[in-house]
Amino acid sequence: MARKWFTEAHQIFRDSIRRFIEKEVAPNMERWEEQRDVPREVWKKMGEQGFLCPWIPVAYGGAGADFSYAFVVQEEFARSTCLGLTTGVRVSGDITAPYIFRHAPEDLKKRILPGCVSGDVILAVGMTEPGCGSDLSTLRTTALKDGDDYVINGQKTFISNGIHCDWVVLAVRTDPQAEPAHRGVSLVLVPADAPGFSKGRKLNKMGMHSQDTAELIFEDCRIPQSHLMGEEGKGFKYLMEGLQRERLVSLITVPVLAQGMLGMTVEYAKSRMVFGKPVASHQYNAFRIAEMATEIELARTMVDSLLEDFMEGQDITLRVSMCKWWATEMLNRVAYGCVQLHGGYGFMEEYPICRLYRDVRMWTITAGTTEIMKRIIAGALGL
Repeated sequence: MARKWFTEAHQIFRDSIRRFIEKEVAPNMERWEEQRDVPREVWKKMGEQGFLCPWIPVAYGGAGADFSYAFVVQEEFARSTCLGLTTGVRVSGDITAPYIFRHAPEDLKKRILPGCVSGDVILAVGMTEPGCGSDLSTLRTTALKDGDDYVINGQKTFISNGIHCDWVVLAVRTDPQAEPAHRGVSLVLVPADAPGFSKGRKLNKMGMHSQDTAELIFEDCRIPQSHLMGEEGKGFKYLMEGLQRERLVSLITVPVLAQGMLGMTVEYAKSRMVFGKPVASHQYNAFRIAEMATEIELARTMVDSLLEDFMEGQDITLRVSMCKWWATEMLNRVAYGCVQLHGGYGFMEEYPICRLYRDVRMWTITAGTTEIMKRIIAGALGL
């Protein structure tokens, strides 16, 4: 399907990203996976090339481009299969920075957003807690007023960019007595050097090893009340609005990753001989590949449609929830099928499909689990 929004300028931008990945990312990817970290200087190099937050207005140091350029960035970094870096860029620039642009006080926008563009500032969003998971209305981290400050106590977990982050958009409870509970939730901005804020252990994950995922700990952490984002008690509303974007940007990578896994599998299955002929020429395997190719094309069409609707300002809550659960489950089916077609070699670390099989497992969990997506859909249907 031809993309209505894709122009010659997008192609030039895409080509420059591909050259950067070939030079700066591909040669280092395995080392980053082993070290379980992506060096900060890579962010600076991306910033110098204009790959970070291209949507940020010129007044805050950005290019003032539309969201489609962020779409291209995510596609190309996903195509590199360096998913730790891909996720870090997505979380900082496409998920967290928009909260700051929309809801932060003007002085903090001017202080933070230019660094997001240059690569000097890495952002994280602190929502998930050990006890609340996807139910943000029950979060326990509090931010209570004391003089001109908020005093924050609590803990966050599964925080992408948790080790390297310079600022955290933090979901807190400013009114523990609020009824219903979600009316007591607010968003505040916490700098990494805030007294009482510490970064816990880097979490040891199944996959995405180069992505720094961590626990964040707040013990009588003090920040000025001027770090409140928007209005007190509106945090849950802001998060629900932002989750449309978060789910869409997580979906951008799905068709690219699925197509990449299928492509490497087809090449392998054409050359690997079983019972005197290539694996791919056995009818069952050929049909399985055809089924996966069809599902990938369906996902690509739906994601592109959602992007166009999002850029036009339409409410995509229902459709993005539908696509989020179906496409990410499809991604995992494709990963399973591709490993199976590789046979024993699919279980070997030297084959990229082995790493990708682990990495993509998180897609049905992050930005709202499959079960949460189905609950949203059922509610929209009046069930």
